[in-house]
Amino acid sequence: MNTNILTQTVQDYINANLNTDLHRLLLKKSPFSGVSMQEIVQQIKGRQVAQKKFPFLLKEGIIFPPQLNLEQSSSEKTAAYKSGLIKGKKIIDLTSGFGIDAYYLSQNFEQITLIEQNSDLLEIVEHNWNILGKKATFISQKLEEFLDQNQEFFDVVYLDPARRDDQKNKVFLLEDLSPNILEIQEKLLSMSEQVIIKLSPLIDLKYLVSVLPGIFRIDIIALKNDVKEIVAFLSKEKTLAITCNCVNLENDENTFTFPFGAEEDALAEYSEPEKYIYIPNNSILKAGIFNVIAKSFNLKKLHPNTHLYTSQEKKIDFPGRIIEMEIVDNKQIKKKSQFNIISKNYPLKPEEIKKKYHLKDGGNSYLIFTQSKKGKIILKSI
Repeated sequence: MNTNILTQTVQDYINANLNTDLHRLLLKKSPFSGVSMQEIVQQIKGRQVAQKKFPFLLKEGIIFPPQLNLEQSSSEKTAAYKSGLIKGKKIIDLTSGFGIDAYYLSQNFEQITLIEQNSDLLEIVEHNWNILGKKATFISQKLEEFLDQNQEFFDVVYLDPARRDDQKNKVFLLEDLSPNILEIQEKLLSMSEQVIIKLSPLIDLKYLVSVLPGIFRIDIIALKNDVKEIVAFLSKEKTLAITCNCVNLENDENTFTFPFGAEEDALAEYSEPEKYIYIPNNSILKAGIFNVIAKSFNLKKLHPNTHLYTSQEKKIDFPGRIIEMEIVDNKQIKKKSQFNIISKNYPLKPEEIKKKYHLKDGGNSYLIFTQSKKGKIILKSI
């Protein structure tokens, strides 16, 4: 960690170039003998990411790590959500990275330990936590070595395994992660009553349950309707019931909770479009509970492969968008009109629809191109 970055003249230069073209900036020579232009650009990128992802770090004296570490970090919003789920005396983050999750998870614990094999990264985290007035035990060590030597017991063990292979390709199966969760799950459960694992939003839930017998809870966490992570909760105690939570942060939607496996027994009714059309949020779609959601809100589906729902009466607590709509003929669509275009179970993609009907994108009105059991239909918001 180069502390020369923190000198006032360097900080002033960084602040003055927050909106500068970084590729062009990299071609320039650094005006400072003790700080390279690459280090300066790294700090600018860090502040740019922090503005949207973790604004609590926009404080004087904070140092940001390389771009990959920023990308792999949880957002402030998802970390804060997880922090509200657990509490106790001692927690350990076995793969702390840039420490965003650890910072928030520690809020309901008396002690926290951070394990990170990248000593340069951990040095940055320790520096930042000192700036923030946050205490912790920082250990730079390979996870496997720590697990072999550890004799301490924690209330909660948390980890976010690396999801890239040796060629930097993204992976998500548990056996391909680093560390390999399948190899260490028993060891993790021997050092804590509860283990929490952050996983890729691409992971299949049925696969996850099949390989981790200790799971008792799964949270599917979306932020502004973008699924960011799957979080698995493990315990030593075997349970027959697994609780699943579909969460959509910053969208004013209630969390939808259901028992894992409920979709197998749920049946949906079908109907042509009624007064209201319901579009589930992406955490619901990721969960694959297409019939469960219909049954839970007394809604009818338009088609087995169209995950849109309808009702005559409005169900205000539905986890997704609710739009009052009517069926229209394609001749009723005026050229150069402006719509938010949605295509569900329809041959044409939104861009193709926009081109075919000469439409503009955006505005407050909606057009949905989809199928009911009777065939292709177009729905227009009222």
